[in-house]
Amino acid sequence: MEGAVSPAAMDAADPLRHFRDRFALPDGVIYLDGNSLGCLPKATPDRVAEVVQTEWGKGLIGSWNSAGWVDASQRVGDKIARVIGAGAGEVVACDSTSVNVFKALCAAISLNPDRSTILSERGNFPTDIYMMQGLEALTGRRITARFVDGADVVSAIDDDTAAVLLTQVHYRSGAVRDMASTTAAAHARGALAIWDLSHSAGAIPVALNDARADFAVGCGYKFLNGGPGAPGYIFVARRHQEAAMPALSGWFGHARPFDFEDRYEPAPGIARFLVGTPPILGLAALEVGVDLMLEADMAALRVKSMALGQLFVETMEPVAARHRFTLVSPGDPAERGSQISYAHPQAYPIVQALIARGVVGDFRAPDVLRFGLTPLYTSFADVEAAVRAIAAVMDEGAWDAPEYRERAAVT
Repeated sequence: MEGAVSPAAMDAADPLRHFRDRFALPDGVIYLDGNSLGCLPKATPDRVAEVVQTEWGKGLIGSWNSAGWVDASQRVGDKIARVIGAGAGEVVACDSTSVNVFKALCAAISLNPDRSTILSERGNFPTDIYMMQGLEALTGRRITARFVDGADVVSAIDDDTAAVLLTQVHYRSGAVRDMASTTAAAHARGALAIWDLSHSAGAIPVALNDARADFAVGCGYKFLNGGPGAPGYIFVARRHQEAAMPALSGWFGHARPFDFEDRYEPAPGIARFLVGTPPILGLAALEVGVDLMLEADMAALRVKSMALGQLFVETMEPVAARHRFTLVSPGDPAERGSQISYAHPQAYPIVQALIARGVVGDFRAPDVLRFGLTPLYTSFADVEAAVRAIAAVMDEGAWDAPEYRERAAVT
């Protein structure tokens, strides 16, 4: 592109460039999969070692009090709240995203007991859909899970809709759904809005309270860089906390867990959405990633994210035209999250061939190549080099090797 600023110059002017040195990035690897598993912050191993060797190894069970383990879910939750536009006491870090989806759905139904439908879009992330279907089966179809095309969600909300469960940034395409207007539409029909933030928290600005969201869930291992299997989190708007009943009434959600009473009494506030013993090692790793995210300016992060995506799309245009790639992500940078997705009939072997060359993206069935753009450590030079690698893999036909067609368990 004549007159365009070079990726090197863009990197030199990047106000977030110093964050790259805070991550353990392997030599020779261009990592474009932070939307699936974030990179390891360099501070994480020492923090986890401290928990293992000192807090656990020496402090033993006393560390539940002396090291603050007992409050870790709320402490980390309050930090995540700052990332997603929530208030203190509205988020706890706990369990997995799937479990938290179930808790949010059940809580929403408890607040709307005269309604019997939960609504989402076809093609939503599978765990959201599966949890809705499981709840339908569990209730003997008193609760019905309904799915419509994404464009029809708002018009499908009716007087029987108890809750709408949607993803703010779609996992496959990266398309961003307007949280404020969709939530307002749900409320206008008396429904509650549950948001899955797994691909938006830490990637785009999120404003739960400004949007009047009712519930939200998310994971800690993508843009929050909490590590594989990191705890998820659940947001419950303060206005709902005392009325919403947790379906999973575990002992850590009891008002006085160490009174060991036979009868469950929900804890006040967000703590009632805790279930079992907090996963301390996972929370320690997650807290490092969240602390790192809190150092960054979210507005600058979003500007860089959109610029990375635009560079990818523009650089990819001749390759896409030559080799039948179709852009799945929205063309407008403001309408997509921090990823770029393309469809191609040979998406899976192409991704494997790229990984073999040190460019790590991922594949999503049936035919999508995803490239995550994590502004804290993805550089503009990374994007340019990744597109060069895609061009080489296609021009050489390197993807068409038997070893790249063998499906692994994780794609």
